[in-house]
Amino acid sequence: MLRRGPPRLLGLVAVGATLIAAGALLQGDDRVSEQAGGAQGFRGPLQLEHDELIGFVKQGFRGRTDFARRNVALAEFVPAGPPRNGIPSIDDPKFLSVRRADQFLDDTEPVAVVVLRHEIHAYPLQIMVWHEIVNDEIAGEPVALTYCPLCNSTVAFRREVGGRKLSFATTGVIRNSDLVMYDRETFSWWQQLTGEAVVGELTGERLSLLGSQILPWRVLRRAHPDARVLARPTDRPRPYGETPYVGYEGSDRPYLFRGEPASGLLPLERVAALPLKGRSAVVYPFRRLRRQAPLNDVVAGEPIVVFFDPAVRSALDRLGIADGAKVGAAAVFSAKLGGERLTFSTARRPGRFRDNETGSLWDVSGRAAAGPLAGRRLRPRRHDDQFWFALAAFYPNAKIRR
Repeated sequence: MLRRGPPRLLGLVAVGATLIAAGALLQGDDRVSEQAGGAQGFRGPLQLEHDELIGFVKQGFRGRTDFARRNVALAEFVPAGPPRNGIPSIDDPKFLSVRRADQFLDDTEPVAVVVLRHEIHAYPLQIMVWHEIVNDEIAGEPVALTYCPLCNSTVAFRREVGGRKLSFATTGVIRNSDLVMYDRETFSWWQQLTGEAVVGELTGERLSLLGSQILPWRVLRRAHPDARVLARPTDRPRPYGETPYVGYEGSDRPYLFRGEPASGLLPLERVAALPLKGRSAVVYPFRRLRRQAPLNDVVAGEPIVVFFDPAVRSALDRLGIADGAKVGAAAVFSAKLGGERLTFSTARRPGRFRDNETGSLWDVSGRAAAGPLAGRRLRPRRHDDQFWFALAAFYPNAKIRR
């Protein structure tokens, strides 16, 4: 893999870094100057003394968050640049038809997809890189779709705890380079990658995780023609279609990550991960999937299959996301259909697969596009495509399937 120098982080992230470097302690409100930063980017972890760091982390939350209740040390949190709400969540999402969204999405752009009770919502990463959190409702259920660009993790939750509906926003701090959210109801802090409350009144509570998948737009358009696609917000517009994380793809080290990333794979190597109990996970490196997908495997006694589409673009590479590197996207499904186990092999076209039992043709969405099983769908297994360093930080017992 080509190794690059420090990425040039643009937009809100660079603005925050510039203000911090100037010694300004940002106050936690909804405002952030978007003209101050230019394209300077981060040069490494923030050099703050312990007491100064703790004071900075608490900015905007004093008197609201119960910092005495926590299960991690406050020193593990690092200011990410923008203040609380500086990267604004989408709280009243609007949606478009697939036909209308096709006017601004390129065939190979990455789109996050959540399916709940046959209702399908799609969230283009060209929007998510600027907002990170969407407070949504799907099939009548409160749902949050989240995306952390620094660790490339897309996680969906039921945004409800003990029958109480929560609304999430960005804290302005990260831990292990992963997004830390807060809920507006109790001001508790939540780790995006695990869905666990780590600071505040709700410490120890966990959100119910939902399945999500990254698909290239062309596959979503064909497999889910009735999907509702997140519209570009107009109240706080950004340069949608461009990324504020130019050059992060392929860089040597994650930003604002303390300590040394886990060994075994390159820190920013992309993997597909299936979380298991005991802070464990099964991990499939993309470099193996690119060569060998589909992979037929058994995890926790369940036969599964891992698909891979090599054409999906990175949202963390070139300025125009439609021009980003083709990094691919993975998908994990139960290999059982109607009580029978299927096994899969490659088809002629990349991103297409055949089951060996009936010869049906499948795409990366888990849909049989042709053959005796046409129209049938495999049951998805909850997984995430992310960078290795982030997965290993929160799942230290992860097992790599090389």
